[in-house]
Amino acid sequence: MLVYLSIVCPVYNEEKNIAPLIKKIMATMSGIAYELILVDDGSSDQTESMIRHYTNYNAQIRLITLSRNFGQSAAMKAGIDAARGKYIVTIDGDLQNDPQDIPLMLSRMEQEEEWDMIVGRRVNRQDAWLHRKLPSQIANWIIRSSTGVQVHDYGCTLKIFKASIAKELELYGELHRFIPVLASFQGAKITEMEVSHYPRINGLSKYGMGRTLKVISDLLLMLFFQKYWARSMHFFGTIGILTMLLGGGINLYLLTLKLMGEDIWGRPLLILGTLLVIAGMLFLFFGIISEMLFRVYYRPEQVRSYQLKATEESGVHTLKSHSQRSSVV
Repeated sequence: MLVYLSIVCPVYNEEKNIAPLIKKIMATMSGIAYELILVDDGSSDQTESMIRHYTNYNAQIRLITLSRNFGQSAAMKAGIDAARGKYIVTIDGDLQNDPQDIPLMLSRMEQEEEWDMIVGRRVNRQDAWLHRKLPSQIANWIIRSSTGVQVHDYGCTLKIFKASIAKELELYGELHRFIPVLASFQGAKITEMEVSHYPRINGLSKYGMGRTLKVISDLLLMLFFQKYWARSMHFFGTIGILTMLLGGGINLYLLTLKLMGEDIWGRPLLILGTLLVIAGMLFLFFGIISEMLFRVYYRPEQVRSYQLKATEESGVHTLKSHSQRSSVV
């Protein structure tokens, strides 16, 4: 089956939403060569059997079942990996996103070819203000200000991107919220589009205030990747050198006092100076180890454990001036 658009929808315990979701997508996508990939993220209810009911008679609907609950990012990655379309759309399975926005986003993507990704922006979000909208607004502002990727609604799952961009996304943990940031690492051109949003009718929300700490942790990871990817020694080395200089300065000051006849034994400052020197050395070691890991990561796969001096073939004598060595991990 020729597929032009792949719709990826991770679901977890959404048995009451499966039927209306599929019916809405089928009614909306008439005339478009599409596939709907529903990824069951280890549901404990009848979600899988509900999806299987539709896959039995509709070849456009595909089911991917994960062995357990891996989280939305992993489920989304599984769906993207299986997608066959030129364009890929991600959408929530709770009916809060409107499938009618998908053809509009696809049309804009086709007309404005300079964009690699269009991110949905919920202009009239139907969620509780205190524990959903307010934390989301704060998180969006922090991510936008820190990364420089000007997206106003990082929490909106409804997005469309070129398959070449989507397939390269490394999604795990809670990184699905940072898809625009990950895409920007690849040089993707990103824009926004206003989309509809509806209140949840069936099932329970999988989000809460406890998710904030995970978002902050992932943000720190994104900032590190953005600034120090493939040059982590600049990060760890700078901290290590500054820490060692500070500790060395303290110890030099105490040594001067010692030479002047003062007793420095047992002073907290002596312990602090020693700890700073040790910490600085550890940071430098971290930097060296991380640089070695990056070298292994970027090293070509086919490497040899020997060095060629010359080769002879059909009377042709060729010198080899470069060495090829195997990596040791």
